[in-house]
Amino acid sequence: MQTTDAAIESFLRHLATDKGASVYTQRNYRQALTQFYGWFKQARTSEPKWADLKRDDFREFVRFLGRSNLSRAAIQLRFSALRSFYKFLIRNGEAVSSPIKNISLPKPEKRLPKFLTIQQLTDLLKAPAQELKRNTENAEVDASAYLRDAAILETIYSCGLRISELCGLKGEDMDWNEQLVRVRGKGKKERIVPIGAPALEAIRNYWKQRNYEAMDDMPVFLAHPKKISPLNPRTVQLRLKTYLRAAGLDPSLTPHKLRHSYATHLLDAGADLRSVQELLGHAHLVTTQVYTHLSTDRLKKAYDKAHPRA
Repeated sequence: MQTTDAAIESFLRHLATDKGASVYTQRNYRQALTQFYGWFKQARTSEPKWADLKRDDFREFVRFLGRSNLSRAAIQLRFSALRSFYKFLIRNGEAVSSPIKNISLPKPEKRLPKFLTIQQLTDLLKAPAQELKRNTENAEVDASAYLRDAAILETIYSCGLRISELCGLKGEDMDWNEQLVRVRGKGKKERIVPIGAPALEAIRNYWKQRNYEAMDDMPVFLAHPKKISPLNPRTVQLRLKTYLRAAGLDPSLTPHKLRHSYATHLLDAGADLRSVQELLGHAHLVTTQVYTHLSTDRLKKAYDKAHPRA
């Protein structure tokens, strides 16, 4: 959806091409800026002149969002987009300063990330093979789709990947001998992460069944059984729901919850926070620290249950 605002469209192109932002960031920032643009145009009966806007304009926008019953996290997201937008304007000489500085926003709710236990994840990883067996009893099916999905689940959990990172994996990113994967993360940042033997074996089985081998810039996971095209994140989300149901788990859980599980299980097993930060590709340690709360909560429960003087 076009805003007809040249500055916003220029910023969004910058996000996509220069910053390498994920499709989700691009979508969320477009939605946030388009909403502000529409609100301002209706409230002021004119289009915003970004360099001339005042802090009061944005304070009024905060009140408008509050009346819209948006969550505190949603309001924070909109202002994150606006802050990035103004940084872009200032760098390009289209604004002198940002009018958003020091605006009070509602603090986001502290929500701990959901995760699966090791047993639940084991059940989920087995689900594609079980679904393949169940479906072949009734009709002839394409086994490569189920083997691909098994490899996808193994790889997300083995490497702690974001869904966009998984879909962006190429043949040249795989180091089979050293069991390492090069991951292209947010903002075009690259990192090297280990990949376990079960995930590598699952990828080999998928490629063998598909009669395929990803070379150089070819995608590791394919969207179609007969075409060489990269996997779409939406496909992963929908296929995951099928396997969550098959494993008796909540089908509303997202692929990102497998990433949460990866981080939590590493910390539970004694990995240090800095290492997990690097493995996840977090720019700031505080982003990773949320997982320590999960581990600490379980330690407390175990202590209360087991210690005679708890």
